Amino acid sequence: MSIEPEPRAGCTVDAEGRITFGVRIPSASHPRLLLRPRPRKGEAEVEQAPRVLDLEPCEDGRFTGVLEDGPALGEGRWDVYLLDEPDGEPQRLRPGPRDLRTLVDGGARDRSSPVAVRVPYVTKSGYLSVRSWLRTAHAETDRIVLPGDGTIVVTGRLHGACFGPGAVVRMRLRGTGTTREAGLRVESDGRSFRFRVGCGELAGAGAGVWDLWIRPAGTASAVRVGRLLDDVADRKEVFVYPSSTVGGCAVRPYYTLDNDLSVTVSEPGERPESRAA
Repeated sequence: MSIEPEPRAGCTVDAEGRITFGVRIPSASHPRLLLRPRPRKGEAEVEQAPRVLDLEPCEDGRFTGVLEDGPALGEGRWDVYLLDEPDGEPQRLRPGPRDLRTLVDGGARDRSSPVAVRVPYVTKSGYLSVRSWLRTAHAETDRIVLPGDGTIVVTGRLHGACFGPGAVVRMRLRGTGTTREAGLRVESDGRSFRFRVGCGELAGAGAGVWDLWIRPAGTASAVRVGRLLDDVADRKEVFVYPSSTVGGCAVRPYYTLDNDLSVTVSEPGERPESRAA
């Protein structure tokens, strides 16, 4: 008795953010793709409605469907299923080839507001999903450098907003009302930025996690700093930075589960990862 292989879907992302899915199935009367939002850890359900894409036959025997660049997906993770019959049960799709070349240098292209990002990726269980972000504005990191002088130097580019008088970096100690500020240098192109975080200043408040934001102008809303505009769906375990020891504390920049940039401060004997969510 032969076992039918699980269906697979390949995908290609174009420069405008459209995702074209291709799937091979023996036959179907009305095949569709279902993108179902996954609840965040600790949540029972999500408010976002699933997205359904019609699949059309191609000459090479595949069925293809397009997730257009609008309307944008809500922020989160969207699992991809096949609906091969009108009343059929959704089937999780394994990944086929993924062409994500247009995403690699996504941070170099200016984005207008809202900043919408979709990255197809493979889950830990080996299924196809789409990671999405949707933000009014975003401060995309480029380089993070620890020069060895007790500071962290961050460069990047602002998307979906403009710099103005009073631009500043704000660091918030998670779970408290404590904040710190750092100077921000805006480059001549009006979009690129550079700032330096003093590790000693953060370590002086004791153990904790500092979330990094940029206020583009004196009266503007703060914008989260992170890296979303490339082909890496989960950055935390891929980009790992060394720590600096200041005042007996280990201070280390890291990317959160949402690919945002934060700094963790750990006291002697404490594992830095214990706070780094």
